[in-house]
Amino acid sequence: MKFVGRAYEVRKASIQKTGAIKAKLYSMYAKEIYQTAKNGGVNVDANHALKRLIEKAKKDQVPSDIIKRAIDKVNSGASENYDDVRYELFGPGGSTLIVDCLTDNVNRTLSYIRAVLNKTNGKMGVSGSTSYMYDNLSIIGFKGIGEEAVLDLMIENDVEIDDVQSTDDNLIIYAKPSDLFKIKETISSYKGDIEFDIDEIVMIPKDKVTLSGDDLEDFNKMLNMLEEIEDIQNIYHNVSL
Repeated sequence: MKFVGRAYEVRKASIQKTGAIKAKLYSMYAKEIYQTAKNGGVNVDANHALKRLIEKAKKDQVPSDIIKRAIDKVNSGASENYDDVRYELFGPGGSTLIVDCLTDNVNRTLSYIRAVLNKTNGKMGVSGSTSYMYDNLSIIGFKGIGEEAVLDLMIENDVEIDDVQSTDDNLIIYAKPSDLFKIKETISSYKGDIEFDIDEIVMIPKDKVTLSGDDLEDFNKMLNMLEEIEDIQNIYHNVSL
């Protein structure tokens, strides 16, 4: 099954853009590491989700003391509670967005998002109103193994994948979110020094829209304002930029 025209495109906050965005990134990881360690334990060998998250944080240049403090907070018995919340939004010109949040105050987060929508000609959708137009997939990208060898590996280890795309030396696997860890372990067992350039569970739009004029201006404004909200972890959308 090929995802023609659906290359991996997930807009993320630019790590190097400003000090404020960097601070948001650190805060985002600190909350997520804390919550993941609290839910699954602080042992990274037993908590695969925590191990993956710490690896991602290091790739994003999050200081080790921030990672350590988040884990130490769990060991100290501190009690903080964060909710994973997903909002589905309609933007200008047929655009749609899916916004994932990790928040300790749902009402606060919702009020921030509604304020953005009011200023950018957007509206809130109900659960399922836009997500059916997206595929929920894990994406694993790496170098150093050929496509044929990877396909043989997946068959031998009974791993079902949706697609494999190769560009230059890069190979990208698309699969079910539940198979992310199994795929990484299978590849690492085959080639121990492998580095994963992409390691994500994302929402990929089945179709995209192209905006122009006021619609594009409003959409970009919406996107920028949403990215400034500290509780927002990820933003997925269907706009070709």
